[in-house]
Amino acid sequence: MTRKVLFDTDPGCDDAVALAIALASDEIEVVGVSTVAGNTAVGNTTHNALSILELFDRTDVPVARGCAGPLCRDLETAEEIHGPGGIRGDPPEPTSEPVSQHGVEFIRDQVGEYGDDLSIVAIGPQTNLATALAIDEDLPATVDDIYLMGGAALCPGNVTPAAEFNFYVDPEAVSRVVRGATPKVVGLDVTEAATVPATTIEELAVEDEPQRTLAAWLGYSEIDAIRDGALAGDQAIHDATVIVDLLDDVLDYREVPVAVGTGDGDFRGAIAPDVEGASDDLPTAQIALDVDESSHRDRIVDAIRGL
Repeated sequence: MTRKVLFDTDPGCDDAVALAIALASDEIEVVGVSTVAGNTAVGNTTHNALSILELFDRTDVPVARGCAGPLCRDLETAEEIHGPGGIRGDPPEPTSEPVSQHGVEFIRDQVGEYGDDLSIVAIGPQTNLATALAIDEDLPATVDDIYLMGGAALCPGNVTPAAEFNFYVDPEAVSRVVRGATPKVVGLDVTEAATVPATTIEELAVEDEPQRTLAAWLGYSEIDAIRDGALAGDQAIHDATVIVDLLDDVLDYREVPVAVGTGDGDFRGAIAPDVEGASDDLPTAQIALDVDESSHRDRIVDAIRGL
């Protein structure tokens, strides 16, 4: 059965790969994309989402521009990783426009239309989703699943020693979503091990479009650097791990109480799973703690080769 998926995203190179794989799959129907500020400003993430859809000839998929910044913090972006404007490669200029509806209302409308046939895949900061939950607390019970790409439960972070970027950008939003939704949390615990071979990326870099641009997304780098063998080994494509799990169930989850760090400093955006059951008053989340690395690699390489 085809799974209906709504992307909430901040493209971003790994976001672009995730969306591309979903668009190409016969097992997933992408019903829409809501954008959020994160890897870059929301104007750029919206432009990038439209550009990705243009590259893969899927301008039929509606895009809604969402929140321009975190709930109560200044926006911190990651263009130094994802490139100027938030994305690498040379995707085409979009010919389509975002819908007039705000991303938060767009999410709520898609939930109303598709109900429990819908999975929400939130692979950027959680600002849009948290706002939608604040308006409609019954939203999580209406949909099939809510996936969050973010966090570092039992491993080091990539922004601070304890925090992953998506959760670090808007920790208050993460806290609201965890409190209201019992989401599936796909963090660095599994995504760091779910890699794409450097050889595959290097081979794509010398092919025609869209493979050449896809190689730049996979390598988070410039094509010339990839062709020169400058990749530092196999590459973790964090957001795409969620899509591979939707397709092949490559992740093992454990539902546990979770605390989210909403203060400042190194623990901003950190998540602390209560694996020993020490607390009885924390909300729960389904934390991905293990990945079938071989199955993941086979599936993502096949999906990439099929684009």
